[in-house]
Amino acid sequence: MASSKEKEALPRAADMKLEEPGDQQVVDVESRPAAPAASSRDSNFSLDGPVQGQRRRRFRPPTLKTLLWYFKDQWFLFALGLLIAIASQVQVPVSQQELKTTVVTYLCVSIIFLMTGCTLPTRTLIENYSRWKIHLFVQVQCFLVTSAILFGVVSAVATNRNFMDPGLLVGLIFSGCIPTTISSNVVMTGQAHGNTALTVVQSTLGNFLGPFLTPVLISMYTSTGAWYTKVLPPDNGGYGELYRRVFKQLGLSIFVPLVAGQVIQNAFPKQTKFAFAYFKLSKLGSFCLLVIIWQTYDQAFSSGAFQTAKASNIIFIVFVSVALFFVFLAVCFFTSILWLPRQDTISVCYCVPAKTPAMGVPLANVMFIGLSSQLESKIQIPMVIYQGLQIVAGSLLTMAFRHWIQTGEEEKARVNFKEDEHDAETSTEPAYQLQEPINRPAA
Repeated sequence: MASSKEKEALPRAADMKLEEPGDQQVVDVESRPAAPAASSRDSNFSLDGPVQGQRRRRFRPPTLKTLLWYFKDQWFLFALGLLIAIASQVQVPVSQQELKTTVVTYLCVSIIFLMTGCTLPTRTLIENYSRWKIHLFVQVQCFLVTSAILFGVVSAVATNRNFMDPGLLVGLIFSGCIPTTISSNVVMTGQAHGNTALTVVQSTLGNFLGPFLTPVLISMYTSTGAWYTKVLPPDNGGYGELYRRVFKQLGLSIFVPLVAGQVIQNAFPKQTKFAFAYFKLSKLGSFCLLVIIWQTYDQAFSSGAFQTAKASNIIFIVFVSVALFFVFLAVCFFTSILWLPRQDTISVCYCVPAKTPAMGVPLANVMFIGLSSQLESKIQIPMVIYQGLQIVAGSLLTMAFRHWIQTGEEEKARVNFKEDEHDAETSTEPAYQLQEPINRPAA
């Protein structure tokens, strides 16, 4: 017959809770009876270690289920690599490049913003347009901070004239001065559970300011008299055609579809929600983004951009682009979390580091008339490489940002629960006094 001490020990051992498998767990061995024989469930753990009772998980290779989940979650990244590989081997004929670019640019971007307009609440969109402080915060970083950092990197690399091609150095300067991209920012912010409305506002505002700010910044950085700027023709300043093309594209492929989506959403709210939920139309935006990226690389390979530079220079640009992206990301992230909520911080982290090559090369042709095709290809290389790397990094960051948002929501729910418990404990009125007493008539 068990003694009273043994009877008290059994409930304590039964009440012990272990954490999820995979974490290191320390169990109080003195407060439980002898451990039973190891079962198949515990076969993945080892009790041998520097501390008795400490469980350590042995290394287990990823299962097929885990690999399938990762492929399903990051299908966009695998599809992107496949399309870039296809673009490097087979390109659209040169005679059809202009038609392909026009169709893809207008059609795919219009579809993305039509769906964005159908899903974003109108009030949320208007509220984000009125936040002038965050507009100033994002645009200053996107244009001034990134361009200044890239100009410093180019100046340091240019100390050795035999190392880098001058056209590639000019292309790096262009990369720092161009505005943020639009389509990929909107799609990935939604995938990361960030503030999509704020991303739409910042991306459209940046591309609206780009034709005015980018030429000024490029002229400032290329008028220093550095040796690598000698390859550029004189600045002719013919910006009328650039303004016409940019604002036409902004109006027809962004603002018109966005307004049309808002009208559809407010006119048919139930039908719109059903269509997006049943047919999974949000995936269509990712497919359109893949087509946009494919046409960029198809154009780059078709123009022979990657054949005009040395392999060592291209490898250097790849490593520099990766480093610069994470520098830009770190700057905007740590300056945003000081005063912005998590959803807004994610939006800023997608808008600031991203750059669009769609404005870089046309702007170079407008600013410097008589630009040779070889120099144009070299200026294009850093922007195209950076775009591919930012898409890869942004796609991988969606998982981290989703986990960050989920953690914040769990912490907020935990705090609210503790506050409710505290309010209930500190309440001085007993529960039976919550109802007013019933006044019964005298018998």
